[in-house]
Amino acid sequence: MIVIRRAQPWVCSAGALLIFLTLGAPSWGQDSDAQVQPRVELSLRSWLFTAGETQWSHDASGLNPVLGDPTSKLKYKDNDTHLVGLGAKVHLDRRLFLDAEFGFSVDFDRGNLIDDDYLAGQRLFSRTSSDVTGKGTWYFNGNVGYRAAELPNERGHLDLLGGFQYWRTTYEAKGFVCDSSVLTCDPSTLPAVKNTTHWITPLQIGGQLEYRIVRRVSANVKMLFSPASIVYNEDIHFQRSDLEQDPSFSMWGVGLSATVEPTIKIMLTRHLALVGGYRVMWSRTYYGRWEVHGLGTGSETAPLTEFQTLRHGATVALIASF
Repeated sequence: MIVIRRAQPWVCSAGALLIFLTLGAPSWGQDSDAQVQPRVELSLRSWLFTAGETQWSHDASGLNPVLGDPTSKLKYKDNDTHLVGLGAKVHLDRRLFLDAEFGFSVDFDRGNLIDDDYLAGQRLFSRTSSDVTGKGTWYFNGNVGYRAAELPNERGHLDLLGGFQYWRTTYEAKGFVCDSSVLTCDPSTLPAVKNTTHWITPLQIGGQLEYRIVRRVSANVKMLFSPASIVYNEDIHFQRSDLEQDPSFSMWGVGLSATVEPTIKIMLTRHLALVGGYRVMWSRTYYGRWEVHGLGTGSETAPLTEFQTLRHGATVALIASF
C-alpha cells in the first residue's frame, strides 16, 4: 500500500516565499555580471525516500573466553525516511563564500533491528528482530569555500571547501521475534531498544565542480571527506534487567566520513534554480571502545570492532539567489 503524506505547512510556505522573493529580480534579459557581485543564495531542500542503515559490533571475548569475536552485531536496516532542509550561501567576494545546511527527518517509523550474538568459534546462538517504530535523524554542516579555478569560456568553476558536520540519529525499536532456526523464545511487544548516535566531524575537506552543459543547465558534483570523524553512541536495552537503563551500553570511536552528491541544475529564471541529484552520507570507525554498564556491578570495556552509519537517496532543491 502506498501512503501519501501531507506536506508540512512550513515547507510549502518556505517554497512559496523563495518564489515570491525572486519575482522582483531582473529577468534573463537584464543580466549583469553576477560573478563579481557578492550575493546570497537560499535553498529549500528535500532528501527523498532515503535508505538508512546503522550497524555496530564489539569483541568481548577478552572479558569472557566463551564469547565470540565479534560478540554481538546490531544492524538497523531498511530505515526509509524523508528529510527536508534549509540551506544558505553567502558570497563574501568574487571568490570567497560561506555555506551552511540544516536537515531533519519528517517521518521515521520504518525499518528493522537485527541483533546477533555469537559464542567462541563464531557460533551464532541468538538472533532476534525488532521493528523500528520512531525517533529520527538530523544534521548540520557548514563550510568555507574558495573559487579556485574557472573553466574557459565561462563553462564552469571549481570550488575548494573546508568545514564541519554534526549528524545525529536515534532509533527506537519495539518488540522482538526470535529466529527459530537459531533460538526459540516467546515474542514480545514491549519497547526493546533505544539507540542514539552522534557523528561529529570537526574538519571536512573537499570541493565542488560545476560544468555548464547549455545556457540554463549545468552538471555539478560535490565531495567532502574527513579522516577523523568522532562517534559517540548510547544504547538502552529496556528488557535487560541486569543492565543500567541510561545507558545500557556506550561506545566511542574515530573513523572516516564522506559525503558525495552529483546533481543537475536547471535555471528556471536568472534568480531561481531547480536542482536534482543523489546524495550519499557515510561514516565508519577504524578504532573505538565499547562499554557495558552492569546494574550494580560497575562497567567493563572492550574493543569496538565496527561502527558504521549510511544514508543515501535522491535529492531535489529550489534555490533562490539575490
